[in-house]
Amino acid sequence: MRLEQLQAFIAVAETGNFQQAAQKCGVTQSTISRQVQSLESDLGVQLLHRHAQAKLTVAGDRFIGRARRICQEWQVATK
Repeated sequence: MRLEQLQAFIAVAETGNFQQAAQKCGVTQSTISRQVQSLESDLGVQLLHRHAQAKLTVAGDRFIGRARRICQEWQVATK
């Protein structure tokens, strides 16, 4: 699990859209997609339902708070 994967997941969860998440993160849509897929593979669960709008699965809903805390802790630790 990498910080970039968590940031990509959070961005998709917040925007509901892979393209908007990519713009927010300053990367391509395919990069966001790969990062989220890799995170899901690392965790062994599907985090997002991929339809017209990306929605959190039950596992994604459980994980989003933890992902946000990890990113916040990283920001505090690197200041």
